Amino acid sequence: MSAATVIYVHGLWVTGGEGLLLRRRLEHDFGMETHPYHYPSVSATMRECVEGLEALIASLAPSRLHLVGHSLGGLVIYRLLERRGELPPGRAVFLGTPAAGSRVAAAVGRIAWLAPFVGRCVAEELVQPQERRWVFARELGVIAGTEPYGLGRFFAGFAEEDFDGTVAVRETQLPGLTAHLTLPVSHMGMLLSARVAHETGSFLEQGCFDAQSRADSFSRSR
Repeated sequence: MSAATVIYVHGLWVTGGEGLLLRRRLEHDFGMETHPYHYPSVSATMRECVEGLEALIASLAPSRLHLVGHSLGGLVIYRLLERRGELPPGRAVFLGTPAAGSRVAAAVGRIAWLAPFVGRCVAEELVQPQERRWVFARELGVIAGTEPYGLGRFFAGFAEEDFDGTVAVRETQLPGLTAHLTLPVSHMGMLLSARVAHETGSFLEQGCFDAQSRADSFSRSR
């Protein structure tokens, strides 16, 4: 049986190269075939980002397709699934994606000289509040970080709430998701974490996070 195909979709201001270690771990530990999807996250519209992702999927023609999005990349995946319902079967994992809103994006978007730097996608998706719900047949796992290291803390008041330096945990809790997991990582640090890679691969492979599966087994054994 051919290996499952994983497409990694990066976030704002990066190129996809930052996800190399995560991809290599999915390849080595889970035997998955991974591909990065690069899009111009500042200059492109969301429609253009989705069309580019559609083109990559068509060129790969996978029989089983998993989608992994970091930060803004998760919203690109969300809009793809809204637009295309006939994709190959598989699962999705969002890493630090503010699908339920972003106080940082809203705050930066209100600062005239900073707003152009967050780009068109963020302006469309995150500056104004939007209601999103996971209504797709594809199972979704979400990993959120709780280590507050990042520039976001200078633009939005998170008080004592758990956040990863850019995105609050509650901002990742998209209604309708399959499973949600918090780990002690920062917004960018999660891409370097062996634990995050393991939990991502476990969800893509099994439809549940390994940490939660082990916790459930322990509860049943007591």
